[in-house]
Amino acid sequence: MLELIVNNLVRRSGRTILTALGVGLGVATIVALLSVSDGLKQTAAGFAHLGGSDLGVFQSGVSDPTTSLLPVALEARLARNPDVVGETGLLLLVGKVSRDPSAIVFGAQESSFFARRLVFLSGGPASASTIAVGDVLANTLHLHPGSSLTVAGRRLTVSGVYHSGIPPEDLGGQLPLATAQALAGVQNEVTSIAVQLAPGVSVGEAAPAIQHEFVNTLVIGTAAEAARAGANSILISDATLVIVILALVIGAISVTNTMAMSVLERQGELALLSTIGWSDARVATLVIGEGIGVSLLGAAIGLVLGVLGSLVLVGLLGYSGYVSPSITAWGLGRGLLVGILIGVLGGLYPAWRITRMTPLKGLARAL
Repeated sequence: MLELIVNNLVRRSGRTILTALGVGLGVATIVALLSVSDGLKQTAAGFAHLGGSDLGVFQSGVSDPTTSLLPVALEARLARNPDVVGETGLLLLVGKVSRDPSAIVFGAQESSFFARRLVFLSGGPASASTIAVGDVLANTLHLHPGSSLTVAGRRLTVSGVYHSGIPPEDLGGQLPLATAQALAGVQNEVTSIAVQLAPGVSVGEAAPAIQHEFVNTLVIGTAAEAARAGANSILISDATLVIVILALVIGAISVTNTMAMSVLERQGELALLSTIGWSDARVATLVIGEGIGVSLLGAAIGLVLGVLGSLVLVGLLGYSGYVSPSITAWGLGRGLLVGILIGVLGGLYPAWRITRMTPLKGLARAL
């Protein structure tokens, strides 16, 4: 059976390749989107642990955690929590660096644990009229102590270049909190409060308790929570699901069309198989097997294109520094599964159609 399936596909190699390419594009789209989506979840974890914190407190109900606004007064209340040993408010300036809109500038108190853990490779901490920049941003924009950088329309001097080991921080910059608030036009407000927990206190226990204590806040301690925090993340997940379904439907239609044409052309051949003793189930298995064979070839092409496409996608969007596509066996397996489903669905109708035809009728139509 397998040898016959392969021979039939090779015999019509042109049609097989074109159909496989169509399936491959659908699978490639799925693999690329799933890889980027999983990479975004990992990136989101970085924002939940800014400054090496255990969790972050954000405003609830916002479309994205970076648009959150919290009163600075919450820090004092958090400090009284016995599970908390450190807390610091952070103000995030997003899209304010003129030369690199993807860079995020973090406003933090000079005495905070966020600022204290920055290791300076050259120069020193930021002051009221200066900015410290991460080593990745410095390399990208060729910055060094004494260089100038415009943030939110204000020209600042680079005080130093630091490394923290957290991608969003190393790809951005750091300002004193008061300077960041002045640039953002806010007073006594921060985007989030980074929290360090006492030794032995788990995030799973502390996060719900803190969220219960502070009404209308969202406490994020894991990558999964960060990925679900904003409406944008939910929209991305929903859009990915829709595209997966569309790729499955369109791919199945493509394979159905190809297999239906193949069945029409080979009515005599398939009818002859029935006359020599092949059961309807065996003939149907042959047709479905050919559909799966085409789809597996397309899936193989799609997996390769999907991996390459995910890398190209984040590069074109300019977020390759922040988002690294997460290419896992489970992600590739989902793409392969969709390819197999396309083959099965695409072969069902042609298989049903040929089994409804009597051998004699099939031979007569072939003559």
